[in-house]
Amino acid sequence: QVQLVESGGGLVQAGGSLRLSCVISVRTFSSYATGWFRQAPGKEREFVAAISWSGRSTGYADPVKGRFTISKDSAKNTVFLQMNSLKPEDTAVYYCAVGLGTYYYTTERNYDYWGQGTQVTVSS
Repeated sequence: QVQLVESGGGLVQAGGSLRLSCVISVRTFSSYATGWFRQAPGKEREFVAAISWSGRSTGYADPVKGRFTISKDSAKNTVFLQMNSLKPEDTAVYYCAVGLGTYYYTTERNYDYWGQGTQVTVSS
């Protein structure tokens, strides 16, 4: 019914950039919000960024504001997370998630489907 495939993770030096992609295949509902979350070793998963169905509304966690940008290509059913000025503390597995609705959400409980995750490692 719903399939999310993330890509774009890797190893980068501090100050560098990465662009994550999430290709979304949805058959059960027509409008959904998309979010990015991350989980560092030994820590709980946390919200990073989210975008509404229209793409006109976005939200960011404070640690990434001004460095990360979420966007979407609706024609390709793909959501991107551009990550600039990366820091070692950004190291984590990054997950893409989809939740029913038109606006965006910042909490995990609003998301119904999750990808497998992609590893981002930032070296100092």
